[in-house]
Amino acid sequence: MVVLSQHVALDNHLSVIPTYKPVPVPVVDLTDPEAKTLIVKACEEFGFFKVVNHGVRPDLMTRLEQEAVGFFALPQSLKNQAGPPEPYGYGSKRIGPNGDVGWIEYILLNANPQLTSPKTSAIFRQTPQIFREAVEEYMKEVKKVTCKVLEMVTEGLGIEPRDTLSKMVRDEKSDSCLRMNHYPTAEEEVEKMVKVGFGEHTDPQIISVLRSNNTAGLQICMKDGSWVAVPPDHSSFFINVGDALQVMTNGRFKSVKHRVLADTRRSRVSMIYFGGPPLSQKIAPLPCLVPKQEDWLYKEFTWSQYKSSAYKSKLGDYRLGLFEKQSHHRSNV
Repeated sequence: MVVLSQHVALDNHLSVIPTYKPVPVPVVDLTDPEAKTLIVKACEEFGFFKVVNHGVRPDLMTRLEQEAVGFFALPQSLKNQAGPPEPYGYGSKRIGPNGDVGWIEYILLNANPQLTSPKTSAIFRQTPQIFREAVEEYMKEVKKVTCKVLEMVTEGLGIEPRDTLSKMVRDEKSDSCLRMNHYPTAEEEVEKMVKVGFGEHTDPQIISVLRSNNTAGLQICMKDGSWVAVPPDHSSFFINVGDALQVMTNGRFKSVKHRVLADTRRSRVSMIYFGGPPLSQKIAPLPCLVPKQEDWLYKEFTWSQYKSSAYKSKLGDYRLGLFEKQSHHRSNV
């Protein structure tokens, strides 16, 4: 169980969730010659898909998961030395600075080796050297998958050059990060309640690449507002369209709203690589997709501006609303 150094009210993470329906999640084999077409279709229809034959070694994924489990099993006093996150470091229950809480503890690490923080250093001080090595190797390999998927997106959309999107993640100043989430099993007295591990939200970056253990809990929101349970698969990656990619495709791709419900019997461990652009990168609809600015649904902004705005928002806020052109404005959802 996650222990807090000071009390946090958790009433809003215990709730009765409406029933949801199982729907087949799109699966894309990255070695399939039609992969780029299937990815574009999945991004348009779901904003979410699973990739197989991705090229990342299973032992690398398993090793990082084991090391993460080892960290989360440390005494709470040691873990607390790496928190609270600012935004990197160790966090427990609190998600962000605006009152959101969940049945979760997590580590957030910057993927740029040139940028370190005292909290990140504290995490690695509490763990064996193999943990740092596993993190670095995993991020290197998943970054390749991220860039490969983004290049398939540009090919599928007919965007030139091919690295229009991937170069933002490859940039040495890329603002990408790795998040490792641990959703503990429930306490007996609340086992009959549905526990929200991570409340509904969209990811702000370009795309997110998720891998978890074989514990269920991840759900995505369909266009009709219903929630779909995503069957777990520890050998595959799940890709989310992020807010930035929704803007760059002028809304053609949708940043999918998703959430995680904690399991009463098994703990869940997930590792998410967020592919982000440099802080100074301008985000706007791509001219090759939307030649006329009057057809843009969004104002141009820098990633730094959007990241700062998102950090100040509540988890479930519709963050892109502030950046939509007035004529296309929609209320929070």
